[in-house]
Amino acid sequence: MIVDCHSHFWEYPKHFSEDFKNQAKRARGDVEVDLTVRWDEYAATAAGCTRTIVFGGKARLSGLWVPDQEVAAYVARHPDNLIGFMSLDPTQPGWQDEMIEGHQDLKLKGIKLLSMYAGFYPNDRRFDYLWEYATRHNLPVLLHTGTTFVAQAPLDCTLPRHLDDVATRFPKVKIIMAHLSHPYEGESVVTIRKHPNVYADCSALHYRPFQLYHSLMLLQEYGVWNKLLFGTDYPFTTVEASLAGMRGLNNMLEGTNLPRLNMDKMEAMFERDTLNLLEITP
Repeated sequence: MIVDCHSHFWEYPKHFSEDFKNQAKRARGDVEVDLTVRWDEYAATAAGCTRTIVFGGKARLSGLWVPDQEVAAYVARHPDNLIGFMSLDPTQPGWQDEMIEGHQDLKLKGIKLLSMYAGFYPNDRRFDYLWEYATRHNLPVLLHTGTTFVAQAPLDCTLPRHLDDVATRFPKVKIIMAHLSHPYEGESVVTIRKHPNVYADCSALHYRPFQLYHSLMLLQEYGVWNKLLFGTDYPFTTVEASLAGMRGLNNMLEGTNLPRLNMDKMEAMFERDTLNLLEITP
């Protein structure tokens, strides 16, 4: 059983500003990514993946806005495969009403935040209502953490240290830091190690293999393989490519004395019952 805890739905280019589209050309260095979401394409490269968590994104500062109603409609077209999360931008008026609607009316199962892209700190006390609501209704919260290609998105807003404060004050909310917070993996690892309710995902990392090897070795040396979740970040990459890339990481080390990643623990991560861990009922 493989659960992809990190995938997107949007209509490209409808949900993006011209500025975002232009900057997105730098997302993968010299590889221009097609951001079009196609269910058939995803499913064809997701053999063995039984469930996929999907969300859109809301970040007015960066030029991304996907209505939760459209995410819910996408999930409704594939109810045996998809689990929907709402997205919130708490810098914008009406976010509290959107949160209640996303949960109570649209029946979305969690929250996605883009704190860096929207330009806010997740531990800002003005947004405590979000964490209080997530606690009361058992909604996991997945946040983008790590690098970006968007020039106006402040890097400081994405640092895992801010979630240390959140997790201390709201210890019952399941928090997932996306992308192992690269290139701030050290902060990510010590934060997931410290807090029982905090996890990280490994989405969109396999195409930087040497960096990912070091990131996972850091995680391994701290003994927190059990706090890592599998995710892809589709359409930036796929289940098939993510699994193959990660399973091949030790191949780079042939002829060296560098330590190897524990492949048994990696495979256990791929097969983790993420939905049960996050207390999500499909």
